[in-house]
Amino acid sequence: MKNQNIIIVGGGFAGVELAERLLNADLESHIILVDKNNYNFFPPLLYQVATGYLDVSNITYPFRKHFRGYANFSFIMGELIEIDTENNTAILSTGNISYDKIVIATGTVTNYFGIDSIRRHALPMKTITDAIYLKNTWLKRIEEASRTTDKDLRDQLTTFVVAGGGPTGVEIAGMLTELKKDILFKDYPELKGLAFEIYLVDGLPKLLAPMSKNSQAYALKSLQNNGVIIRLGHNVQDFKDNTVYLADGSKISSSNLLWTAGVTAQRFNGLKPESYGKGNRLLVDAYNEVLGTKNVYAIGDTALMTSDPKFPEGHPQLAQVAIQQAKLLAKNMIAKMKGKAPIQFEYNDKGSMAIIRRNKAVADLNGPLKHLNGFPAWVIWVLVHLMSLINFRNKLTTFFNWMNAYITKDQPLRMIIDSHTDSKK
Repeated sequence: MKNQNIIIVGGGFAGVELAERLLNADLESHIILVDKNNYNFFPPLLYQVATGYLDVSNITYPFRKHFRGYANFSFIMGELIEIDTENNTAILSTGNISYDKIVIATGTVTNYFGIDSIRRHALPMKTITDAIYLKNTWLKRIEEASRTTDKDLRDQLTTFVVAGGGPTGVEIAGMLTELKKDILFKDYPELKGLAFEIYLVDGLPKLLAPMSKNSQAYALKSLQNNGVIIRLGHNVQDFKDNTVYLADGSKISSSNLLWTAGVTAQRFNGLKPESYGKGNRLLVDAYNEVLGTKNVYAIGDTALMTSDPKFPEGHPQLAQVAIQQAKLLAKNMIAKMKGKAPIQFEYNDKGSMAIIRRNKAVADLNGPLKHLNGFPAWVIWVLVHLMSLINFRNKLTTFFNWMNAYITKDQPLRMIIDSHTDSKK
């Protein structure tokens, strides 16, 4: 087998899974992982970092430590700028690397749908940096609300609008209700009697659109019963002057717009425009090779495959898709090196789930039992997410944090740690 340079761009679910599989296959190939961060993180739990229920270290782990001990592994911190397909070169923000195969597993970024005011002022939740900034921001605004005597300003600072009725929007709206019920007024007695309104807004007529009607109905009722004001069929059109403007002409006075309304993949120089499909996702064949290219692959959220008979419009952008594509691509790469035929990808849909709040979740399953909600679904959600963390350390620390939060209905992680604060003042 020829000694090859295999570059993997992106260290999320897909990138780490692929790297692990290739490294454990004892190939002579050199595996190079490229990421703009020096750590892996677990996106499904970002909202718990943003609301102070988990520490950053619970859901992150350094790449260099995780892959320590592999002589044929290298990590490069940088961003992919261009792929020179003629010369098989990846042009990064930190230098150039030649490749025999390159795999793009860069996931997605926040989509603001071209609304500049939302891009500048809303609070996204796509990265660790976003989660930390969101936590610092809402805590600062609550502190300000506890000091001010201006009632209108107080209401604006303590009203939260969550844009996006998918799992992330539902989960953070539910977590905010727990903060309101169990923590806020204990920490801030000055705010007792304040409404602390929580809105959940989505342009579609239902929450959790990809899930079953049972899950949608349960989520809607659970959130409403806990005081969340649901506005369905209403897109957010603008956000300025502490006001959220909806497409129907109505508006909500709030300083806090939490943006979970959409994502888009990234485009890279060097790849032809016809290689991209809806949402900037790279069009790939049944083996995850980018159409119109050679030795360029894409997996996970950034890939759009239409050859799977069960998913002719492409697969959902879920962790399980990314992991399964990474596993098969590793297997196919190894088979190809050995002169064997590759296998076409077909997604094995194991179902989907979303947590709503304490003891409440929904799960759609592909088995004899099709749907669960309430406490049983919550237990499954906890176990699945706990076991999906990258290593034992993260699993253990997250478990103890969750146990503490569950027993005490509290979590002492509401510190404002602002990297922009001048410590010399």
